[in-house]
Amino acid sequence: MREEELNRAVYEKYIRPTRRKKKNCIGVEIELPIVNLEKKPVDFSLVHQMTNRFVECFGFDKQNLDDQGEIYLAVCGRNGDSISYDCSYNTLELSFGPAASIVKIENQYVEYLLFLQEFLKKSGHILTGMGINPGFRQNIHRPVPTGRYRMLRHYLDSYPKHEGKMLFHKHPEFGMFSCASQVQLDVEETELPEIIHTFSRLEPFKALLFANSYWNEENGESFLCARDYFWRQSMQGFNPHNLDMYETDIASSAEMVEYIKSMSMYCLEREGKYIHFDPLPLKRFFQAEEIEGEYFDGLSWKNICIKPRLADLEYLRSFKFEDLTYRGTIEFRSVCTQPIREAMCPVAFHAGLIQNLHLLTELIDSDSSIYGHGYNAVELRKLFCREPMPEFVDFKPLKKMLEKILKLAEDGLRQRGLGEEKYLKPLYDRAEKISNPAKEMVAGLRGGESMEKYILEYAAPMREWRK
Repeated sequence: MREEELNRAVYEKYIRPTRRKKKNCIGVEIELPIVNLEKKPVDFSLVHQMTNRFVECFGFDKQNLDDQGEIYLAVCGRNGDSISYDCSYNTLELSFGPAASIVKIENQYVEYLLFLQEFLKKSGHILTGMGINPGFRQNIHRPVPTGRYRMLRHYLDSYPKHEGKMLFHKHPEFGMFSCASQVQLDVEETELPEIIHTFSRLEPFKALLFANSYWNEENGESFLCARDYFWRQSMQGFNPHNLDMYETDIASSAEMVEYIKSMSMYCLEREGKYIHFDPLPLKRFFQAEEIEGEYFDGLSWKNICIKPRLADLEYLRSFKFEDLTYRGTIEFRSVCTQPIREAMCPVAFHAGLIQNLHLLTELIDSDSSIYGHGYNAVELRKLFCREPMPEFVDFKPLKKMLEKILKLAEDGLRQRGLGEEKYLKPLYDRAEKISNPAKEMVAGLRGGESMEKYILEYAAPMREWRK
């Protein structure tokens, strides 16, 4: 395949959709761990009953069924909202179609959550707002029984054959217990370089505000935001360009195309078969005459040889923290699932800041609270995702910087004029204490509090819901 042909295909898929006037719409995805309060595995039969009742109650359409005929994706035809299960039936995901207002998204979120929590609590289960499912030790880590999720688990399990090429953790099932909150915002082509530059440099500050995936490794490492670690040190991070932060500035659309071409393919679908193979950068994948992969034939994994087609670009999987999508949006995907009552905080944070993009760029580029101490943005994000806080950090200027960032977000939300600035209030409290949900929980656990206390606290409804 000629490189010009690949360039054109990448441009049409990722850049072309940004060449229109943006509508300032917002899309939100929230992954929520399901917890059995009896410290037993999540009851999947209960989950299936709940999903069926939800679909009936809210008029959703059954979109995808698993191999046993159970719903794992249902979509509302009226607004594009969906309920789904991410990797396993231990994690429920609520996604909201493009909306003009965070208030509208929150109203739907409240309505859905009230129904789901009421159903689950009758059988001793609950949805909670944590980036790590607190029941991960007892839960059954079995993928949703479909070709895609079966393939993904087998691919992640393949890391031992690549030992020595990079450092892997030993948790290939991490996708079945780690949870995120993702925000999609409309962008225009001219904004792309600045958004990637500025929001990449914002990532260390986001770790400080939003960390909520506490994890202790056997080697003694302690993480406040373990999601970064799980993705980076797995097969998903075999090519670091597929995820995490941009380690270089992208100055133009042409450079964005080149960066995307440096990402790796590792799976595709052919004639109903989900196939995975050793990761290959796009350029090498499309230059290859033939690729050897594996697929499941219903009984065992078989080898197969495939010839690359340009249409295979559909199966490129990118997980960047600032991820350019085919919808003409940037998906911000570095935030852990937040406590349920604060679920709209990251939505408001990103929507407000993108309104004040140029001012945010000036603020971040002039920062000395964390920058200028010998660490770049990637290194700082890694430091702030772990315990303890680096010794060079001076809390007083850091607190002021966090408050300035939040003030810019608040001003941006006021410009939108939709009454959304109220969702930032919990973040001001976090900035004041330089804390986050993970830190709050860790301090409590070390002080003798139980995990059950935090499961219930982080599952607590928004104050406006309380009777």
